[in-house]
Parts: sequence; C-alpha cells; structure tokens
Amino acid sequence: MSTQTTEQRHAAATARIDARGPQFTAAVTAIVLVAVLSLPTPLATVLIGVQALLFAVGAFAGVQRTPTAWVFRRFVRPHLRGVAEFEDPGPPRFAQGVGLVFALVAFTGYATGLLPLALVATGLALVAALLNALFRFCLGCEMYLLIKRTTARPTGG
Repeated sequence: MSTQTTEQRHAAATARIDARGPQFTAAVTAIVLVAVLSLPTPLATVLIGVQALLFAVGAFAGVQRTPTAWVFRRFVRPHLRGVAEFEDPGPPRFAQGVGLVFALVAFTGYATGLLPLALVATGLALVAALLNALFRFCLGCEMYLLIKRTTARPTGG
C-alpha cells in the first residue's frame, strides 16, 4: 500500500520536464547506438545490453531518473540560454519503453547470432534517436499521443 497522498500522486503525475532533456538523451542514445553498430559482436552485445538497461530506467522509473537526465540537469541545462519549454514526461517515458523493446530485440539478435535482426533493430532505434536528437521529433511520443487519441473515451454530453 502506498503512503503517498492523493495530492502527492497528482503532483508526481503532472510534473513537467524540460523538453530539451529528452532531446539530449536522444543524442547520447544515438552515439551509443552508432557505437553498437561499429563494434564487434561481443562488445556490441554488451553495449546494447547497457542501452537496454538505460531504456528500462527511463520506461519504469521515469525519464527524470535516468543517468542522462542527471547529466543534463547538472552539466548541460545550466549552460543553455533561452526559456525552457516544459512538457509532460508521459510521452518520453513511453518512448523509452519503445526503445527498450528495440534494444531487447537487438540484444537477442546479437546474443543468438542473428546478426541481421540485431542490426535492423539497432538501426531502427538509431533512426528514432536521430529524429529526436536532430529535429526534436519523437516517434515514440507521437505513438503515445496517437494511442491516447484512439483509445480515449468520449466524454458525456
């Protein structure tokens, strides 16, 4: 049983994040995924496993609790200029879950010797990370919003 009050749960659910944070995380992820594609299979297997763990933290604990979010808050954000745009952490959290699925498929491919499967899954995750890092277009976030729209129940009236 949770000891949180309703107000605390509501505050946690409505906490906003700096929209530049997930973009920074996507850039770091893209670098990791390029390294995965560049390394020999044993090292690629380990690195994609590490990336899967990072995705799992973002998906299950929240994007605010990832190591890259900490680096962003501590070292990057203080040096950024301009007004930060804040967003709901739900869509980026869902995107981390999508990334986790691709990373697990890639890990399975590397671990079992199905290199084409590993390369395709890693490549697709890389494309998604690059779209977010370079253009701030988050495919997982868009999937989240589409799913919410299509599963929303109409309000009575």
